[in-house]
Amino acid sequence: MSIGAIDPAVVDELTGIVGKAHVLCDPEITASYSVDWTRRFEGSTPLVVRPADTGETAAVMAVLAAAHIAVVPQGGNTGLVGGSVPLSGEAVLSLRRLDFCEPVDELASQVTVGAGVTLADAQSHAAAAGLTVGVDLAARDSATIGGMVATNAGGINVLRYGAMRAQVVGIEAVLANGSIVSHLAGLEKDNTGYDLGSLLAGSEGTLGVITRVRLRLHPQQPERATALLAFETAQDAVAAAAALRRTVASLHALEAVFDTAMALVSAHLGVAPPVGRLASGSSGAAWLIAEAAARTDPSDELGTAVDELADLVVDAAVALDPAARQRLWAFRENVTEAISAAGIPHKLDVTLPAARLAEFVDGVPQVVRAADPDAQPLLFGHLGDGNVHVNVLGPGGAEPAEEVDEAVLRYVAELGGSISAEHGIGTAKLGQLHLNRTEAELAAFSAIKRALDPEGLLNPNVLLP
Repeated sequence: MSIGAIDPAVVDELTGIVGKAHVLCDPEITASYSVDWTRRFEGSTPLVVRPADTGETAAVMAVLAAAHIAVVPQGGNTGLVGGSVPLSGEAVLSLRRLDFCEPVDELASQVTVGAGVTLADAQSHAAAAGLTVGVDLAARDSATIGGMVATNAGGINVLRYGAMRAQVVGIEAVLANGSIVSHLAGLEKDNTGYDLGSLLAGSEGTLGVITRVRLRLHPQQPERATALLAFETAQDAVAAAAALRRTVASLHALEAVFDTAMALVSAHLGVAPPVGRLASGSSGAAWLIAEAAARTDPSDELGTAVDELADLVVDAAVALDPAARQRLWAFRENVTEAISAAGIPHKLDVTLPAARLAEFVDGVPQVVRAADPDAQPLLFGHLGDGNVHVNVLGPGGAEPAEEVDEAVLRYVAELGGSISAEHGIGTAKLGQLHLNRTEAELAAFSAIKRALDPEGLLNPNVLLP
């Protein structure tokens, strides 16, 4: 259950475990842990506890479980569906102090890191050994590895390396009762029962608190070539994306920005895209950022593939040096920031089958406006894996009508897609989970939850209706 007044005895026990500086009860301090990055979801908590390692985390969880206090695990709090916010007065368990990186195992191309390590720090640590983390995303400076595993984060390199679940070769976690499960050997072949790492990945903190993760690393691909391609229609962009996936072995990222989102980010940056047109109100214009990465210069491979796209492409710009490449990437990596600056959006991160992707891009503006005539859809995402980020703003940057969410997610399901591509179900999509999961699946989910967290103390507001 949530907590109203805090039992001083509980506070004293927690202080004895983590130290006075890491048991926070002042509302002015705890307030920053009670709102998400989008500002759409806000709750309150009377208690934030910040353990430093797995042992402290286990001891804290045992105390909270004995007191029947519900807990929201929290990392960088960069999620978009309210999954790390104490909406009903739960305690917050902040994992940010678990920010240690163990030595890279260069023979195995693996590394074990604490759940509170940011993606940027993990990338830097791996790079020192000539390796790289497979997942990358724009929130790399604040997103933490534990949170990324808990939400099965994706990002821009999924088409090459897979999502976060595919990077996990070992995991350590604390269960609701304070017991520790640890399986960090990282063996590539280990058929000794259930894969707890895979189960915890995407569980959104409802089954256990991830404290350490052993990650699969990949060889660095230092030579890059980046192209920004402009298209007249979404269908042309989807066809081009499929062709590039077939023909460019070194393809590393394939990102899309559609017309209204490109207009917004261009205005935010004060720079027009170097190719294509910006026709306000048109739902067809599309841009692709295609990046190839390899040990040797991939520019000829990418350039040849772009030439073979022929009339599909309206115009193209290719960049090789880092500064020029970053100027192209700015139109994709700053879209989220531009939308946030414009207001408080509803963020509907979805996946579509390749065969229905263009139909969705062309059709979703009408679906949105049928639910809220004054709302504006802004579309971008990872075209290489069918992931579209649907952001919807109301007039003047206000939130759109709640009916928009239901309408868009139903449209996704009708087209055979997933209502959640990267950020999980959280609290935002609880009411629509049945669109993708059968009653039998939901019953299995609930059975697993009851087995590992019988009192329902871990992140009670998310994932399971």
